[in-house]
Amino acid sequence: MNSFGRLFRVSIFGESHGPAVGVTIDGIPAGIELGEEAFKKDLDRRRSGKRGTTPRKESDTPRIVSGLFEGRTTGAPLTVLFDNENTLSGDYKNLVTHPRPSHADWVAMKKYGGAADYRGGGHFSGRLTLGIVTAGVVAKKILGSKIRFDARLAEIDGCNNPDDFPKIVEEALRAQDSVGGIVECTVTGVPHSLGEPFFDSAESTIAHLLFSVPAVKGVEFGAGFEAARMRGSEHNDPILSPDGRTATNNAGGIVGGITNGNPIVVRAAVKPTASISRPQITLNTESGEPEELVVKGRHDACIALRAVVVIEAAVAIALGDLALIARSQHR
Repeated sequence: MNSFGRLFRVSIFGESHGPAVGVTIDGIPAGIELGEEAFKKDLDRRRSGKRGTTPRKESDTPRIVSGLFEGRTTGAPLTVLFDNENTLSGDYKNLVTHPRPSHADWVAMKKYGGAADYRGGGHFSGRLTLGIVTAGVVAKKILGSKIRFDARLAEIDGCNNPDDFPKIVEEALRAQDSVGGIVECTVTGVPHSLGEPFFDSAESTIAHLLFSVPAVKGVEFGAGFEAARMRGSEHNDPILSPDGRTATNNAGGIVGGITNGNPIVVRAAVKPTASISRPQITLNTESGEPEELVVKGRHDACIALRAVVVIEAAVAIALGDLALIARSQHR
């Protein structure tokens, strides 16, 4: 559904071209200092404007409508709204009968019997990640300043040299195409013992959130898939001290589904943006025959550019929920 979390409960709502999108967060401890300015840094990291991102410009100004009094959280649900101010819904009329390949258009039409809002992707739009980023800011407040997040774009279109990223994006734009990328998030200062195996383990909780981010198609921790090509003698992380510090970190900071005090290292694979300007073949749902489609509208050539802070926020939300669970059990 549209809610996540056991104690830190996050619910997102809205559609890309509706009046607003937003998030309601329940389970926030009372007394945390918070204001609309607290969200600015991370919201700016998500904002469009760089070459290769959508030309759609929104102010993304948060409006806190509940859960805050005199600059502190009240313990009641926190609701934050973002008005949609710059919509061009006419660009999407042809998608009623010509769903975009690899986008949610066709499956949404089938699942909801044609009732879903198709404009700008509706509820399946990346615009809904505003709520994820907002909840991530609050989660980081709960976790405290000792836990630090460092998310970066590690790869674009198979290239891991950041100096080449602008050239790759430019080539995709000229080709009327798009490219994907890999986002890596490292979290330091995470205490040991977070995670509730089996089904609420640290890895499964983080992965659940990451796979909820639009366009994420793969997740790995530590050595990840490379672990399948290693021997145990290579992959095992020797424990060096009573605090759990290890000589290597192939486990990515999580063993047995429980954090071990070493940095959490997680990577998310972000697919190429489905909406591209070059002609594609799709089904004409009226005729039942495949036809050429030219997608209109304003879209990202590389959605991974703006996904970095969203991935970071998703990891923070998962850790925030696990931290509150641990506190409730007096660990």
